Amino acid sequence: MRTTLSIQDALLQRAKEASLARNCSVGEVIEDALRATLGSRTKSAGAARTRPLKTFRGSGLQAGVDLISSAGLLETMEGQ
Repeated sequence: MRTTLSIQDALLQRAKEASLARNCSVGEVIEDALRATLGSRTKSAGAARTRPLKTFRGSGLQAGVDLISSAGLLETMEGQ
């Protein structure tokens, strides 16, 4: 697909230099950069970044709390 982009001159120059070094087109350099930035799974699915899950001290879910019912959860949180 063809498209028109506005790119800073210095950035375009760096893309051109990278394309010469890699012996590929400027378009391929830009596509690779977009894939890396947007996290495309085509390159390496195993290299996805994960964040650790935040945990808090406590005794877990209280008895009688229904996480599916937002109204019930609100009542429990407000102590009604």
